[in-house]
Amino acid sequence: MLCACDGQGNKIGSLNLPELISGGGAWSHFYNNEDKLSTDIPLRTIRLALRYGIRAFDTAPYYDNSEIILGTVLKALEPEFPRDSYQLITKVGRYGPTKSDFDYSPEVIRRSVRRSLIRLNTEYLDIVYLHDVEFVAPCVSPRVEGNHESALGEEAAAYGVAPEQYYSDSGSSLSEGDERVLAAIESLRALQAEGLIRYVGISGLPLPALLRTSLLVLQHTGRPLDAVQSYAHLTLQNTTTSKFAQALRSRAQVRQVLAASPLGMGLLSPSSPAHSSPPVWHPASEKVREAAREAVRAIGENESALVAVAWSVLEATTTTMTTREGGGKGGKGVHAAVAAWRWAKDETRREELERKAALARGVFERTGTPDG
Repeated sequence: MLCACDGQGNKIGSLNLPELISGGGAWSHFYNNEDKLSTDIPLRTIRLALRYGIRAFDTAPYYDNSEIILGTVLKALEPEFPRDSYQLITKVGRYGPTKSDFDYSPEVIRRSVRRSLIRLNTEYLDIVYLHDVEFVAPCVSPRVEGNHESALGEEAAAYGVAPEQYYSDSGSSLSEGDERVLAAIESLRALQAEGLIRYVGISGLPLPALLRTSLLVLQHTGRPLDAVQSYAHLTLQNTTTSKFAQALRSRAQVRQVLAASPLGMGLLSPSSPAHSSPPVWHPASEKVREAAREAVRAIGENESALVAVAWSVLEATTTTMTTREGGGKGGKGVHAAVAAWRWAKDETRREELERKAALARGVFERTGTPDG
């Protein structure tokens, strides 16, 4: 989530987003079962978030029935929290778990946005992302795993982000995937011109791919993207969003960079009787997984998640970014996120936070697993 957790409405960046945004994936069967989703837990959790000052929600059609649940709850809360008191973010283009479930065609993009408006009970959307663009745009990368910071330096051309690849007069032919992305962006911008969308952006995991696509959009449309969101790259284990954010803003002229999943998709979550940590489905290598388990132990199982989120909020706000963190644990998760945000903002506890974060960073450095 992204948040002004003291209720003062603290905002950050040119899009005036709050510092912490609530992730809507929690309101799906990915993270919760019907026993929870069909009760008043979503209403109580979302109301609690709003009362704390968390005034932005990120969802997607891919997140099962998340849009429907979120829209129903927000409509019920309208007397206390009218539409202009919060921001809604959703996505288009991805509708299932496989590559065949992506559809960036203009007609589907338009239909998807209008369906989201109905589901979310709103007349406009604050941000709409093309969801997981790396599955549609071509993969330009010299390697799949490891640290990709070299895309900002000596391997820029190998990642397709060298200045001459995007700013030469001659240009270059576009792949089918690039054409689909550009057409989808134009479809979103047409809806933006109609007043149905305020800002247009892209989301995905690999930062070099997000930078490449952002440069592509700027070069071929003459307009920069409003927002770019990555995930699991502003954590105690991986800090590369901080490095790519500067290039996204300066070279691609992106107005705001957002960082999701400060727990690294569960990589930095403590284990419990019901959940292993990291989750069994997590894509990290066994070396990274074992280092993460050691890092959690170094901080302390009871405090590791709090430290991880607080550190991510601190890093994000010092680099003019926002942090998105999921709300899958209901009210308990909201209270924890607010506690983390307050810790990050408490200068009297800054040294304590940095010391505990350094314990985890030290494990990743020693095991050769940071930023990869």
